[in-house]
Amino acid sequence: MSFTLSTPVVSAGVDEYLGVPNLGALGIHLSGGVTSSAAFLAALVFWVYPAEQAWPKVRRRITLFGLVAVTMFVLWYAAGTDGQERSPHYLLQNAHRPVVAAYLLLYVTAFAAGMAEIARLGRRYAKAAGRAWLRRGLYTTSVGAAIYIAYCVNRAWAVVAVQAGLDPLQWELVTPMSNGIGILLVATGFTMPSWGPRLSAARMWIANWVAFQRLYPLWNDLYRAVPEIALNPPAPSFVERVRYGDLRFRLYRRVIEIRDGLLAMRPYMGAEPTAAGVRGEPPMSEAERAAVEAARLKKALRAKAGDRPPPAPRGEAAAGGDTVSRIGEDYAGELGWLLLVAKAYARIRRDGADEKEVRDEVPAAG
Repeated sequence: MSFTLSTPVVSAGVDEYLGVPNLGALGIHLSGGVTSSAAFLAALVFWVYPAEQAWPKVRRRITLFGLVAVTMFVLWYAAGTDGQERSPHYLLQNAHRPVVAAYLLLYVTAFAAGMAEIARLGRRYAKAAGRAWLRRGLYTTSVGAAIYIAYCVNRAWAVVAVQAGLDPLQWELVTPMSNGIGILLVATGFTMPSWGPRLSAARMWIANWVAFQRLYPLWNDLYRAVPEIALNPPAPSFVERVRYGDLRFRLYRRVIEIRDGLLAMRPYMGAEPTAAGVRGEPPMSEAERAAVEAARLKKALRAKAGDRPPPAPRGEAAAGGDTVSRIGEDYAGELGWLLLVAKAYARIRRDGADEKEVRDEVPAAG
């Protein structure tokens, strides 16, 4: 309502229709300053306090803001409406009048006090908020409220400026900037706990979908070589890649099935190089180790497809070592490792590169 009335043509239309000059200005200040401060503050109090503590605090604040609103109306009425011309900038063009100056100072003091309390509560309780999006919302709200205070200071300064012979309209740009940025941040902060988790869920779904697609070539070749790794027979490749249902579970199953496939192919992969490199070479990075793993896997799949018997185990392979292909300490780590292997494996499938070529194309660590 306040921003609607702030549109000059709307405010002028209200004054003309009702025949009361500057009534639109009063509506802007009561709805956009006093009422909105009370509403925002009440909502924040219910966020940070239990209901039995919040209700008394809210009642006190509403009563106080109600008294401010009544006093503002009395001052506005005392400033006169009969025979007075409408002022496009009511506060700035009448700040030299004592009654309007008192009205202005009461308005900005109440508005600034409400915004300061919102900023204080937001910062204080954001530190203790358990949910990430609630914490972000409180911080965002407190920043928006602090920016709103700049508008209040600018308006209060007008009282001093007119007495010094200055024209407050010269820096009126502060008003739309502080109001626009302030309301955007406050509204965003208050609504963030409701839409923020959905944003996180959407981002996680996209990340899972991308990971699922990147793992498909690696999984598909392992499945063709070792069909028993699949929990259920897969759908045709196109359907399998575009099916969206229960994506989180399907990605989890895909990681397990790839691990089972890699273990099944272990006898065909021979001895593993160590992560520390050979002949004085620097230790391999994770990407280099993944490239080596992908190249060895490709050779193993060719050997199995050609019915060649697996090589005799020796070295770390004989001892059951698992240095390059290792199970991560957690699911996220395991998924990240397999994505590195899948990326290197896709490069081999596309270009037919061997192990050395794949390693050479991996950027050096650091």
